[in-house]
Amino acid sequence: MTPNPILKVLSVLNKHKVKYLLIGGQACIIYGAAEFSRDSDFIILSASDNLARMRKALKAMKAVLIYFPPLDKQYLERGHACHFRCGAKEIKDLRIDVMSKMRGCAEFDILWRRRKRLSLKNGITLNIIGLQDLVCSKKTQRDKDWLMLKRLVDNDIISKKYRAAPGTIKWWLNECRNADILIELANRYNKYAKEIAKTRPLISFAVKEDGHKLSIKLNEEERGEREKDIAYWLPLKKELEELRHQIMPRKSTTI
Repeated sequence: MTPNPILKVLSVLNKHKVKYLLIGGQACIIYGAAEFSRDSDFIILSASDNLARMRKALKAMKAVLIYFPPLDKQYLERGHACHFRCGAKEIKDLRIDVMSKMRGCAEFDILWRRRKRLSLKNGITLNIIGLQDLVCSKKTQRDKDWLMLKRLVDNDIISKKYRAAPGTIKWWLNECRNADILIELANRYNKYAKEIAKTRPLISFAVKEDGHKLSIKLNEEERGEREKDIAYWLPLKKELEELRHQIMPRKSTTI
């Protein structure tokens, strides 16, 4: 994890008792899929009291809103992200992006129960989105997210030496995007592979060790998810444009 600035942000959030989960690039680093990022992304509980605590934390960091929409329950619960730039000395210019829901992912309460907690030597405790939920959040229209998704799953498989509890093995078969690794998994866990093939048909090509067709189907699956993400964001982008026209352009303001 990028030192100092990000830890400072987490420390402030903890101090103000914000109910948050670290997501995005910094979470990928923690799970071993290195991605340099000086920004910090969070999903937070959209309850009014938690939003009030988040506003106080942003004020303490001298954060300013840099894009529409403002930090408001109605926008967060529709799926919008809120974007801020910090002005406090130790974290100057660091960007913070805040959401309360993500396409295709579980509700916050479920994500919270499945979170990973990491205690650092300096006393800071991090609340990090669970690996499986992080992978789910990476199914976007962006190339870099698919690269991270692949790394996250591959790293989990390789680090566990292809050995895990049945639930994790089935998750690997459902989410892995590496044709060679999928074929290896299908060989090792043929029974599970045939079961998963009923809901993820491309696994049948892993069972048959047909790497060519498997790669084609993996690409088709990815395109389908990208198209879903584009369709998800289309009305949200339209709503933002309408909001911009309603509000007179003005300089960014502090929270």
